[in-house]
Amino acid sequence: MVTDHAPIDTPPRAPSPVHGFGTLAVHVGSDHDPKTGAVIAPISLSTTFAQSAVGQPVGAYEYARSSNPNRDNFEQCIAALEKAKHALAFSSGSASTAIILQSLAAGSHVISVSDVYGGTHRYFTQVASAHGVKVTFTPSIENDIQQLATPETKLIWIETPSNPTLSLVDIRAVADIAHRSGILVVVDNTFLSPYIQNPLDHGADIVTHSVTKYINGHSDVIMGVCAFNSDPLYERLKFLQNAIGAVPSPFDCWLAHRGVKTLHLRVREASKNALMVAQALEESVHVISVNYPGSASHRHRKVALKQHRDGLGGGMLSFRIKGGKAAAEQFCQATQIFTLAESLGGVESLVEVPASMTHMGIPKDQREAAGVYDDLVRLSCGVEEGTDLVKDVRQALEKVVVSLKVTNGVANGNGHA
Repeated sequence: MVTDHAPIDTPPRAPSPVHGFGTLAVHVGSDHDPKTGAVIAPISLSTTFAQSAVGQPVGAYEYARSSNPNRDNFEQCIAALEKAKHALAFSSGSASTAIILQSLAAGSHVISVSDVYGGTHRYFTQVASAHGVKVTFTPSIENDIQQLATPETKLIWIETPSNPTLSLVDIRAVADIAHRSGILVVVDNTFLSPYIQNPLDHGADIVTHSVTKYINGHSDVIMGVCAFNSDPLYERLKFLQNAIGAVPSPFDCWLAHRGVKTLHLRVREASKNALMVAQALEESVHVISVNYPGSASHRHRKVALKQHRDGLGGGMLSFRIKGGKAAAEQFCQATQIFTLAESLGGVESLVEVPASMTHMGIPKDQREAAGVYDDLVRLSCGVEEGTDLVKDVRQALEKVVVSLKVTNGVANGNGHA
């Protein structure tokens, strides 16, 4: 490792919460309205706020791009759930990624896991370079940091679990190495949510989410958020939040705050369902391999037991189906409960083929090097009845097998297979 940075310490954490996760999710940022007694905060749609004198706002707000009551409420809640001092909300998960990268000086270098969300890969490769930030990808970040780091390396970017192969990274192992050389560690925690994993507890400097997914949980909001403990980092990112203006609307903040109140319930149910589906897929002769960190067979199961609440695997899984790209696409069209659509983390179950959808912008050789083959199917398990989801997956697999036999000319003119 060639660096000239001074070592950095993990910033002091916020005080340990007095209450459990579910209580915090329901109550933090949800004080009763002092005037009306309303239990649920009203939506504050005003873009500007009165001032009693020049430069003296009546209350805490002056212009909604800079701050808004609903955004403040939501940010307070996320900070509590991620055990952080600060949280900042943005107009999308991609905006959150962009703000973090734009906080780096021109000439900075970033090391990222190879297996990342397609939109993150797109920003790293096509946008970050425009303002002088270079990103290097690696499939085994714990082992490669020392070889890849340079004096310009300022940031390590981790997705754990990764999208879409559900690989895990030992956050503490990476943070210990990075911090010795003054390098910050960012963890995209979208796939697990604050309920299952709190990366700051394991040494990360910033945790980021696409709120669109589990935190909101109802597929009706586009939003992002990041949380951290460092006061200087808060000042820098808060400035960019305001200066760039990539902020969510008050209504979206209100919806996301409503969604987060049931986060623990939804994620527990989704995790239970995903484990049931993963076990059914592992038993199927039509499946090559299954990626689910909640399974005992997962290659990084020890990391899950170390970092995840109760060893939960979350609601996301992926698997490779026999029959190649055609089989993967036919499976998605054969499901009856799983809806063929991008995104994840909602109450409804979704299915997609990453190589042809969410990750199609990544060159094929790079996709496959990260394990994203044309036959890989990604599932987002919702909160329907788990037995129904298992039945749906099994019937879809059978339909694909029959379809492939017919397509390959196995069936004769009399309709017999």
